[in-house]
Amino acid sequence: MDGDHAPHSNSNQHQPPPPSPLPEREGSFNYDIESMDGGGWRGAGRYASSDALLRYDDDDGPRERLLRKRTMNTTSQIAIVGANVFAIESLDYEIVENDLFKQDWRSRKKNQIFQYVVLKWALVLLIGLLTGLVGFFNNLAVENIAGFKLVLTGDLMLQKRYFTAFLAYGGCNLVLGATAAALCAYIAPAAAGSGIPEVKAYLNGVDAYSILAPSTLFVKIFGSILGVSGGFVLGKEGPMVHTGACIANLLGQGGSRKYHLTWNWLKYFKNDRDRRDLITCGAAAGVAAAFRAPVGGVLFALEEAASWWRSALLWRTFFTTAVVAVVLRALIEFCRKGKCGLFGQGGLIMFDLSSNVPSYGTQDLIAIIILGVIGGVFGGLFNFLLDRILRVYSIINERGAPSKILLTITISIITSACSYGLPWLAACSPCPVGSMEECPTIGRSGNFKSFQCPPGHYNGLASLFFNTNDDAIRNLFSRGTENEFHMSSLFVFFIAIYCLGLVTYGIAVPSGLFIPVILAGATYGRIVGTLLGPMSDIDPGLFALLGAASFLGGTMRMTVSVCVILLELTNELHMLPLVMLVLLISKTIADCFNKGVYDQIVVMKGLPFMEAHAEPYMRHLVASDVVSGPLISFSGVEKVGNIVHALRITGHNGFPVVDEPPVSEAPELVGLVLRSHVLVLLSGRNFMKEKVKTSGSFVLRRFGAFDFAKPGSGKGMKIEDLDFTEEEMEMYVDLHPITNTSPYTVVETMSLAKAAVLFRALGLRHLLVVPKTPGRFPIVGILTRHDLMPEHIHGLFPNLRKSH
Repeated sequence: MDGDHAPHSNSNQHQPPPPSPLPEREGSFNYDIESMDGGGWRGAGRYASSDALLRYDDDDGPRERLLRKRTMNTTSQIAIVGANVFAIESLDYEIVENDLFKQDWRSRKKNQIFQYVVLKWALVLLIGLLTGLVGFFNNLAVENIAGFKLVLTGDLMLQKRYFTAFLAYGGCNLVLGATAAALCAYIAPAAAGSGIPEVKAYLNGVDAYSILAPSTLFVKIFGSILGVSGGFVLGKEGPMVHTGACIANLLGQGGSRKYHLTWNWLKYFKNDRDRRDLITCGAAAGVAAAFRAPVGGVLFALEEAASWWRSALLWRTFFTTAVVAVVLRALIEFCRKGKCGLFGQGGLIMFDLSSNVPSYGTQDLIAIIILGVIGGVFGGLFNFLLDRILRVYSIINERGAPSKILLTITISIITSACSYGLPWLAACSPCPVGSMEECPTIGRSGNFKSFQCPPGHYNGLASLFFNTNDDAIRNLFSRGTENEFHMSSLFVFFIAIYCLGLVTYGIAVPSGLFIPVILAGATYGRIVGTLLGPMSDIDPGLFALLGAASFLGGTMRMTVSVCVILLELTNELHMLPLVMLVLLISKTIADCFNKGVYDQIVVMKGLPFMEAHAEPYMRHLVASDVVSGPLISFSGVEKVGNIVHALRITGHNGFPVVDEPPVSEAPELVGLVLRSHVLVLLSGRNFMKEKVKTSGSFVLRRFGAFDFAKPGSGKGMKIEDLDFTEEEMEMYVDLHPITNTSPYTVVETMSLAKAAVLFRALGLRHLLVVPKTPGRFPIVGILTRHDLMPEHIHGLFPNLRKSH
């Protein structure tokens, strides 16, 4: 990740001033260059200082001295992405207002502006079309692969070949699961898991290697199909969010040069701001494709995924999800003609529960409140246990690809044993008289699975276990089936799904949490509805819906988007007040225990996510307290050798540019120059023998604004790509034409809380800290994302942990 500035041999090396009015005490600085793999920070150093900060307690009590160590921000920033550890970088949503940008903006014609607008709408149309097609392909493949597996196993069971049936069932699951794990482990480790925490972090301004790469997209699609078909207790909904984001990123960065898919006409979108908007649309499209819930997709992007929002983005995401809905509807109508193999009404989780809901009384409201409390408690417990399990899995995954595959195989065997073995514990029930459905069910899906039962009977537990997850949800949501499932079967299924959902998430397979959570919640919701029986006017199938809502609220802590998604899934608008009530209660109860599951995973993975609000302890610090030093800065006209040296020993992405005599009368802050821009400028080799400021005309003639545009993943120029002679190293280059002359700055005495809110609200990568008093060097330091992380601040001020 970008850092503050490590020293080099240049004269423009400055120590930051003391952060408080206390007299500065003696300090020492030791620096040792280390080359860190993966980019980002390079170097390791420590500035040991006995500076102290005086702070008043909130109750105006005696002042407490908070001793600190000023630590260089030079360790390589890493995080867990998918199932592997990668170096991470920050995204930069600030507009670089240099001479090139201003010239490009002045010269841009109306037709170019029109072309940009049309292309942006064309891109969101393409994102919707492609995400809809991928979503349909996922469901079609899952239904056919899982359907073939279930039909094969069912035929063997009809022949009383029960052990052979188990071997066939478990063997299919094992092969599918191992293949998915191998794809993740060897091709795209970033594709493991749901991908929602990574997309959420990306939209917050955090980038990581391969997080949205074409290889990740490929493995996300096929790994998700194999994992869901392999019988794991996981869903394809989270991976669809990641898939939509990958599709949007592939289009937004002009394709992939590595895979020979490039489009020059997409050069307008080679910046983080436009890519952020497109990826937000892609995430919304993923939810719309997974749940066939276009409005829910927009609200999911607004409530959970995006960190920045505006009205124009709302309109574009709505358009994208509408396109997804149209594509899916057209393709589903095509499949209803029997042209899609075993693909039927399942797979897209459209559970039509629409009917006139009878009025509900006080006892129903009490039951719904109890459901909300149960959802909050179970959700908080689920998040707590999942955090512990993922920490154990991370240790296993660190051992390499074979360990990841072995873990996946182990979970596959356990899952197959549970889903095939537990139904043998359930008693057979006679088929209900006058049932609308065939009983027992012949084929791959249905409410009444015969399993080992004699003719005219069915196994209720097998109807839940021996099915795809989507069909199991459909069975739990089904209405008019009050006596279909024995209470014992529901309890066994709930315990199994709850535990399997915990141990399955975290293996090296693309996996979502929505389906396990909906399954578990719908099960205990149906238990409550069955217990109430004649005392309630609400059908147990509707209680299953409310249970699913309560568990979703307790685990994910989303309210508005989950409410709309569930209503779009079930077409049950009459349940809106009850779904809202149960969501609010479960979220409130669960918030007393821990954070939402995605927020928890973001923290656990080490992704430096910035919240919209500042932490309370930040009010006791000022901006200059957390900037690291010493500082690297460049002169407006700098020696080539100094620049090359700084670029080689550091991985910093931004450098202050300061004019000093004779270029200016006194030291004066010009602005900030980006590493990538400096590299492009050096490649032009327009060097001078004298240290004089130029008009910048050569740069304006030699380069265009798009030459400095952000390249796609892995395409950027590196300092190792450039080679200079000794004569060139002694020459000078003018940095003024490429320097951002209006960077965001804060005074050193600004509250750190205010600086953090400003940093996050503007989507910055660098925030310059300038001195309050004149006569000093014009810049104190640079605030980056890492400087505002709690771990960094508590490392500087250990006592804050106790006193905030």
